Amino acid sequence: MERYAGPFEEPVDGARQQERHYQLLSALQSLVKELPRCAAAGQAAEAAPGPARAHRVPSIRSSFQQRLSYTTLSDLALALLDGTVFEIVQGLLEIQHLTEKSLYNQRLRLQNEHRVLRQALRQKQQEAQQACQPHNLLMLQAAQQREQEAVEHRIREEQRAMDQKIVLELDRKVADQQSTLEKAGVAGFYVTTNPQELMLQMNLLELIRKLQQRGCQAGKAAL
Repeated sequence: MERYAGPFEEPVDGARQQERHYQLLSALQSLVKELPRCAAAGQAAEAAPGPARAHRVPSIRSSFQQRLSYTTLSDLALALLDGTVFEIVQGLLEIQHLTEKSLYNQRLRLQNEHRVLRQALRQKQQEAQQACQPHNLLMLQAAQQREQEAVEHRIREEQRAMDQKIVLELDRKVADQQSTLEKAGVAGFYVTTNPQELMLQMNLLELIRKLQQRGCQAGKAAL
């Protein structure tokens, strides 16, 4: 993984470190003012670890600006000083996207298997009806109806099991990501399933992502 580079990641100490902390804090405070726009429906879910939870989180964003206090933002700026958290977040996003892609492909394969199963059953039943004696046709059709219902029940159960697997896998991934960020000292992160806390964490990740983009753009402009 390439190391994140930009104006927010220069070796500093003492007064220089305090200055850089102030710059990061000011940038975060500026981004918070844009939060209702930059965290609107799909973007927050796209930026934050654990987007699978986004569909279960109430849309109550206006109160989160108030929770992003000076102390919280200051602590977040401190965690971002050496650039390590940017790398961690980037790594988490890459893992998240790979996980989501894998789960999506698994569900797509299951859907294709069900499509093939239905087609095969339909073909088999048509051939059976064509070969059936007229006086046995009603009995055959009743048996085929039961068979079709059994197949549809199997399909529903397999789809339900797959959806449960996806939710559980993404929930585990969220918990892993929360734990990783907590251990990295990122303010506001700990393992939780509380919807409001999850939304706050999503907004914090959105701030980090936006800040990283600013740094990358500024770094390219300086070249």
